[in-house]
Amino acid sequence: MTNETDRGWLTRLEEQSRRKQEQFMDGIAAKLGRDRIRSAPEHPFRGAPDFWKEFNWPLEERITQFTANFEAAGGHVVRLSRREEVTRFIRDKAMEMSAATILRQQEEALDRLGLEESLPDALVLSWNEAADTDWRAVAARADFGVVMADYAAAYTGSITVKSAPHKGRSVSLLPTVLMAIIPIERMVTRLGEILVQFDQAGREQLPAGIHFISGPSRSADIENDLTIGVHGPGIVYALLVDSYEI
Repeated sequence: MTNETDRGWLTRLEEQSRRKQEQFMDGIAAKLGRDRIRSAPEHPFRGAPDFWKEFNWPLEERITQFTANFEAAGGHVVRLSRREEVTRFIRDKAMEMSAATILRQQEEALDRLGLEESLPDALVLSWNEAADTDWRAVAARADFGVVMADYAAAYTGSITVKSAPHKGRSVSLLPTVLMAIIPIERMVTRLGEILVQFDQAGREQLPAGIHFISGPSRSADIENDLTIGVHGPGIVYALLVDSYEI
């Protein structure tokens, strides 16, 4: 075939394709009982409507709704009064599950838990505390990951955790069990309340990563076979703390 013949053949193919597209769209419009829309419709509104932006639950309702939504996704919610109770809960669960390695974010708020002293028989490590360590490999071997949530959204049952050099994503992603500590003052009603803060902060202030956790890892194939814990922790605890004293 010459170049001219090639161009003619391609032109005919394109015309045939366009005719088929038109027939297909005409068929859909006919089944809907209306004429084809051939220009883009106007979209006068952007973002969430005003009534939704104003929607807000009282604190106790936020906690109730978060608990229901998080547990519906397979997570566990425990409400604790003080930081000392958080330490005891993690210690007791670690002993119950025979956790040998516990990896936590490198944060002052988590330093105050005193996990190293509470679990002398376990290896308790802080993310990135040594430069010559493969911390992702450590996280993959860890039994427990302990993180401090930056926010939580009640309506979706979601925990938000930001990444930083001292707050690696792997701490919440790779260990078998995740303990996410949520001071109750960080609980909001809507996910939009969290997202708007990142938007207002501007590009230069964005963290390395923003991660939303809504229970344990859940994976399903085309046959709808659900598997827990393949792409993340299989057990996730949300520890709601009334007075953490950060």
